[in-house]
Amino acid sequence: MDATLEQMVDPTLAEMGKNLNEAMRMLEDSQRKEEENVKKYARKDIPGPLQGSGQDMVSILQLVQNLMHGEEEEESSQAYRLQNVGEQGHMALLGHSLAAYISVLDKERLRKLTTRILSDTTLWLCRLFRYENGSAYYHEDDREGLLKICRLVIHTCYEDYTVEGFNVLCAKQPVIYISSAARTGLGQALCNQLGLPLSCMCHVPCNTMFGSQHQMDVALLDRLIKDDVECGKLPLLLVANAGTPGAGHTDKLGRLKELCEQYKMWLHVEGVNLATLALGYVSSSVLAATKCDSMTLTLGSWLGLPAVPAVTLYRHEDPSLSLAAGLTSSQPVEKLRALPLWLSLQYLGHDGIVERIKHASQLSQRLLENLKNLDFIKTSVEDELSSPVVVFKFFQKHLNRDQTPHAAQTSAIQHRVISNEGHIYDAFNQWLGEQLAQLVPASGIDVVELEDEGTCVRFSPLMTSAVLGTEIQDVDQLVDCLKMKIPVLTSTLQLREEFEQEVRRTVGLLYIEDLSWPGLGIVSYHSDGKNDDNQEKELEKINTELLKKLNELESDLTFSLGPEFGGQKNCIYIGMVTEDLDVSELVETIAATGREIEENSRLLENMTEVVRKGIQEAQLQLQKANEERLLEEGLLRQIPVVGSVLNWFSPFQASPKGRTFNLTAGSLESTESTYVSKAQGTGTTPPPTPTSSLTKQRHSGQKIFKKGLRNSDAFNETSSVGHCDDLEKLAQRPATLSPGQEQRPLETLKTELPKEVLQATNKDTEDIQSSKSPNDCTNIEQGNQR
Repeated sequence: MDATLEQMVDPTLAEMGKNLNEAMRMLEDSQRKEEENVKKYARKDIPGPLQGSGQDMVSILQLVQNLMHGEEEEESSQAYRLQNVGEQGHMALLGHSLAAYISVLDKERLRKLTTRILSDTTLWLCRLFRYENGSAYYHEDDREGLLKICRLVIHTCYEDYTVEGFNVLCAKQPVIYISSAARTGLGQALCNQLGLPLSCMCHVPCNTMFGSQHQMDVALLDRLIKDDVECGKLPLLLVANAGTPGAGHTDKLGRLKELCEQYKMWLHVEGVNLATLALGYVSSSVLAATKCDSMTLTLGSWLGLPAVPAVTLYRHEDPSLSLAAGLTSSQPVEKLRALPLWLSLQYLGHDGIVERIKHASQLSQRLLENLKNLDFIKTSVEDELSSPVVVFKFFQKHLNRDQTPHAAQTSAIQHRVISNEGHIYDAFNQWLGEQLAQLVPASGIDVVELEDEGTCVRFSPLMTSAVLGTEIQDVDQLVDCLKMKIPVLTSTLQLREEFEQEVRRTVGLLYIEDLSWPGLGIVSYHSDGKNDDNQEKELEKINTELLKKLNELESDLTFSLGPEFGGQKNCIYIGMVTEDLDVSELVETIAATGREIEENSRLLENMTEVVRKGIQEAQLQLQKANEERLLEEGLLRQIPVVGSVLNWFSPFQASPKGRTFNLTAGSLESTESTYVSKAQGTGTTPPPTPTSSLTKQRHSGQKIFKKGLRNSDAFNETSSVGHCDDLEKLAQRPATLSPGQEQRPLETLKTELPKEVLQATNKDTEDIQSSKSPNDCTNIEQGNQR
């Protein structure tokens, strides 16, 4: 590359190419000396005065690199986007540098160069996308092309618009028709830029009975146009979609073109499906777009070209009106907008452009084929053979509800779940889309809100694959991740109702209904009492500590305070769960832990008062004990000299009496037993803290709240009870024997017992022998023999 630049005739172009290569090399090397750069420019991130001496290009580029990557070093998705700019991206960036250099040429050279660039690019695009005899307008904002087309149509339909302006529009109000599935805010933006009232914008609903629910209703559009014509309005322009922004569906362009010709309207088409016009096979619905009056192409996202303009292709015979509408310009500098695209198209070539669009379509088909084999996944595509956009969602049909008495008790909850399932599925699909985008960032998965289907997950590789570098293996990884998430979604959806019932039946727990939470549910611990500020603060402390305790447990569940904004206060949000979750054990643990925290909190609150009263009582008892000691010793022993002599001749022995305060019992106790035994007693042993049997019997490394653990524990308890029953039956065995049967000792009878009972008997015998004396063991053995 450097050798080629040196051979260039113009040394300025060679220097420009070298500087661009060096700049891109420095900016894309985000991993080089990250820590040093962050420390070096930590303070320079703060805006300050412009340095008088100036800086060299290397320092400026290093500062730009730090600003680009300093705050996003840990976000792999952003770094991945920058790494896939590629050589074709360098050509697009070089076009901007060349445009600045070419703009300083003399007018004649500039005019010839811009005319060649503009004519070449327009010719290539018209042939590539099958749009014959078209002109092109290059613009930065993808809505600007439609805006210029609207002005062109106004100038065409209103001959005196150039002279009289809005007065002409007042006499006969223009109407622009836009599908309800179009981009949000498109109609309002057009009215604002054109200076028209919002009444000039007519939103056409989509099909409700027949056809795709994302396609414009042609019959209803026909009635709307007739009504406007009868009211004295002028139907001006129709904006159709070849790939709606949400679901990627294409309107019936052939039928719409006939309708526009009937009412002499302009038909403008936009959408991602227009990219498939460059392929060898094009669906008939998209191919009809070649007959429209204008279309907007966003080549930057389709081909992965940064900073290239969008293109609006149109057909019009009057150049003066195109100039008045702003679609053409007499300024050569404005024609240089096509230079980055001119360079990039030459770099990619016809085959390279077609290959990129074809690759994106193959990615969509690969995902769609895999989604057909997945249960609980509902797809929404227009054409299964050539749809470049795949929209899907998680959906589970209702199971048949039983009519048992127990089910009748919960019919109200079931009815509420059925009526609110739309909001629940929206929350679950929102979570699914976010999880897939996080697990497979190269897929470009995003979440969309559709009017009829609700929240869905969208895969549109035409808009993302060229930038992210999406490959077939990324689609396969996406399918694998989806297969792992589906069982979690189905299990959580099935256990939500059971969780709500368990919480409502448990004393001390309050179920919080939030349809926007993608998880098992929301629960809050509460206690009966006054709903004052102190009680509210106490509940907040209890639920905060309860959340901390639950997160310390070894479980697969996620407990949190909910979303950062819009969540409920003093609540515990439980996330997604698996099918082996023991809901009753979970609710029981939450309630028991909450009660324990509440009791400990009350104990700490009452501790100060209990200790204060105990100290006062101890002082009174010690004072009373001193008075009794004075009465026992007598008055003479209290005199200093006489008392010492009297104690020497006749010592007085009195047992020391003290008091000890038992925090567990909350009472005073005498220390007399302490002096007798020469050791301090422990007092009453406090009752053990009640814990779940599942937690006590859980082995190291096992997760709690699993159904298998509780079933195994129940089996062990049943076996132990069965052993005891067999022993009791053996002890109650009749003493009479059948004729010919001899008396047998205990060792002989043991051989008839089952293996499990025999092991339990041996263990019980060993425990008895280890705790009894030899004589007791002899007596027991003799009794067994009898």
